[in-house]
Amino acid sequence: MESELELLNEIPSLDLADFTSGDAAKKQKFVEELGRAYNQIGFVAIRNHGLSDELTEKLYATVKKFFEQPEELKKKYEIPALAGQRGYIGKYKEHAKGSSTGDLKEFWHTGQMVDDPNDPARLEYPSNIDSDELPEFNELTKEAYKTLENTGKILLRAIAIYLGLDEFYFDAKVHNGNSILRSIHYFPIDNPDALAKDAVRAGAHGDINLITLLMGASADGLQVLRRDGAWIPITALPEQIVCNVGDMMDRLTNHKLKSTIHRVVNPPREKMGTSRYSIPFFMHPRSEMDLSCLESCIDADHPKIYEDTTAGEFLDERLREIGLKK
Repeated sequence: MESELELLNEIPSLDLADFTSGDAAKKQKFVEELGRAYNQIGFVAIRNHGLSDELTEKLYATVKKFFEQPEELKKKYEIPALAGQRGYIGKYKEHAKGSSTGDLKEFWHTGQMVDDPNDPARLEYPSNIDSDELPEFNELTKEAYKTLENTGKILLRAIAIYLGLDEFYFDAKVHNGNSILRSIHYFPIDNPDALAKDAVRAGAHGDINLITLLMGASADGLQVLRRDGAWIPITALPEQIVCNVGDMMDRLTNHKLKSTIHRVVNPPREKMGTSRYSIPFFMHPRSEMDLSCLESCIDADHPKIYEDTTAGEFLDERLREIGLKK
């Protein structure tokens, strides 16, 4: 029989304040509910996540301003040598693994800011690219990055407890990790009849990273593949963010925590001419993190299903598979 969570038409909603409250019972309940959701459907909605309404509104407004600029101006921030890891990435450049049809989107990447001159990650990551025209875009994306990175660290502590690890197991592994804040514009589709039959705003995929934290998008469209094969819409309330398991966490836990396939579908025909904006934060560890399956997640009923790899090796492989790296 399918579990109750697997048949939900909406994802569970949890309050991060329960984990940080200092109340041991509330903290443990949060851990159990988060772990159960990630074991079953791979997605939760989180309240009290640290992002203020003011920051969210200002960020979406400036992201919209950036993408409304002329194509030629945006393209000056697109640097192919960076494999889409910083700055602007143009339309149709990314596609789902296993597909060759480009997604109907363009986006901007803001990456890690390493302040410690002695941390080797400072030399590994490319520098962030700033918009000359919109200084507030630079400031707000970096502020949101730091806020969501902190929230992600707290969620990883809850995950560590659920997995029977030390609460701070992930802290050093994600310190100055290779995380990305992606500001996405799903552009208007002016001539839908000219599209390839399989062209969608974001093809069905699993995220590459440990966990993803998604600020509420400006329109509907996100769908998750339920384990009974049904696609269900995911819409967070204004005060929530959606947080899901990525492929790196799935590998680490030998599929105990599920990286669920999701997609962004095209709008109804009457809304094809409208834009959709979305801002996910992809939480990555440092490149040297060992993603070999945890011994505690392997037993006779759950044999090891993934080959050993590091976060850096896995990221490189996936960037090639989705078309951002040649």
